[in-house]
Amino acid sequence: MKVSRSLRKLGDQIGDLTESRESHVLRTVGWVSAGLTALALGVIVGREIRQRYKFNRRTPYDFYAHSGDQIQDVDFGVGI
Repeated sequence: MKVSRSLRKLGDQIGDLTESRESHVLRTVGWVSAGLTALALGVIVGREIRQRYKFNRRTPYDFYAHSGDQIQDVDFGVGI
């Protein structure tokens, strides 16, 4: 009887230890997932805000073709 009780207690302790490790791993995976989600949302929202900022501050020259090119072509003009 005493041996079976001690084995049962030992089994319960091992089960508790395994459950705590599993919950720790699951908690870590959850936090990493939440962090990556927040990072992705931040990048998407930041990109959208930057695009709207750039769109609202256009100049008349931005409407011409090739206005943002760094290397100008030979026949480069302003739409004449």
